[in-house]
Amino acid sequence: MEGGGAAGAGPGGRDQASSPPQRRESRRLPDFLQSVNLKYVKLGYHYLITHLLTLLLIPLMVVILLEAAQTDPNDLRQLWLHLQYNLVSVLVCSAFLVFGTTVYIMTGPRPVYLVDYACYRPPPNLRAPFPRFMKHSQLCGEFNESALEFQRRILERSGLGQETYLPSALHYLPPRPSMASAREEAEEVMFGALDALFRNTGVKPKDIGILVVNCSLFNPTPSLSAMIVNRYKFRGNIKSFNLGGMGCSAGVISIDLARDLLQIHRSTYAVVVSTENITQNWYFGNRKSMLIPNCLFRVGAAAMLLSNRSADRWRSKYKLVHVVRTHSGADDRAFRCVYQEQDDAGKVGVSLSKDLMAIAGEALKINITTLGPLVLPISEQLLFFATLVAKKLFNGKVKPYIPDFKLAFEHFCIHAGGRAVIDELEKNLQLRPDHVEASRMTLHRFGNTSSSSIWYELAYTEAKGRMRKGHRVWQIAFGSGFKCNSAVWQALCNVKPSPDGPWEDCIHRYPVEIVDGFPPQPPHEQ
Repeated sequence: MEGGGAAGAGPGGRDQASSPPQRRESRRLPDFLQSVNLKYVKLGYHYLITHLLTLLLIPLMVVILLEAAQTDPNDLRQLWLHLQYNLVSVLVCSAFLVFGTTVYIMTGPRPVYLVDYACYRPPPNLRAPFPRFMKHSQLCGEFNESALEFQRRILERSGLGQETYLPSALHYLPPRPSMASAREEAEEVMFGALDALFRNTGVKPKDIGILVVNCSLFNPTPSLSAMIVNRYKFRGNIKSFNLGGMGCSAGVISIDLARDLLQIHRSTYAVVVSTENITQNWYFGNRKSMLIPNCLFRVGAAAMLLSNRSADRWRSKYKLVHVVRTHSGADDRAFRCVYQEQDDAGKVGVSLSKDLMAIAGEALKINITTLGPLVLPISEQLLFFATLVAKKLFNGKVKPYIPDFKLAFEHFCIHAGGRAVIDELEKNLQLRPDHVEASRMTLHRFGNTSSSSIWYELAYTEAKGRMRKGHRVWQIAFGSGFKCNSAVWQALCNVKPSPDGPWEDCIHRYPVEIVDGFPPQPPHEQ
């Protein structure tokens, strides 16, 4: 090249154009930003900080060993003789040590194990593909054209597929939202999940000491927990609880309640049932903010068997590590962002505020601030603290540091409340698409099943064969009030899906591609 020839003319008139051009470049320092992958620098930093104590102890142990090697054997013999003549002191110290260890073990928190769980899988006749959904909405005569068009657009962008389920009462024309139909839905989903749970675990109903049931919008008398006690003939001294009006995050609240009870009652099984009832809570009006739940909520339930028996550890799937609950109900905006009320025509429904995502983000921020120190490696905590200090010193000009929760968890079960919820958490927590795959596919296959959705997501991960021993799972749920709750589980084995799981007949078809919220065409019926 002409430029290269001119630059190559050197002293003495010797033309160096023929010399290799790489030679001159080799004298320059390399561009480290290009030659070094910063991702591995960060991983190296995390490894160094996480194992800092170990790395510091190694030289100390070497020094101790060297000193021990240089010790005179006579000194060791004299120490042994000294201990022999002070046997009383040795016994007293040993007794105190054994007593202290025993007290610590007896008063410390008992481990809580998730022996197994089961998710209800509705029959095919309850499927509600979009065309059928819209046809029924039109023929029932309760919605005007604007409301129908709004529901159609919400469905198309919801992330739901064509195989979600609605209760049988809503498949009739006109629909039959009666008390009897609501009871039938509750019995079908709860008993369906519990039958599978007892069948898979071999535990008898008489062995259950604690029962916790949560359903937000349907609370009949006798209660749902009483319906379960009556059906399975639980023993008379069972500790039963029925949680209502607590929204989609009530499943984690139920787990937290069961955990606290298992700390008190020794050698006990606890059953938790999480569900929602749609039959009597379908909105037949035209207020758009109250029509969104119609398009998102679907039939579902999950039943979990927890144990504090050490003998159950070997056959359990997970160990409960942490539960963190955040309640922002003191703020009026947060309190009313998910609100059951009547519209102008007197029709009851659940209204969703436009501020819902912002309020959910604030609740999540508080929740992860509490959860972070419990689960994040020390390296991430130092980075977060340093950024916080710098932000204070430089008047907020420093960009806030978002902790890398991928270093703490292998799997994420984000409540499948809607496509926007999953999108926001994927973005704000800097997750990869594979981290939110279980949530997206659960929303697509089963819709928003409220408090049970996080268990359908966990079942998806197991059905894909991705859950290995030692893996940690973060279940995140949002609910009315407003609440953000987290549960952390650790796998005790390479977890395999239980028989009759919700994904058993369709896992081979997933994941499916969802572009801009639009689901693919209905799959061929198997």
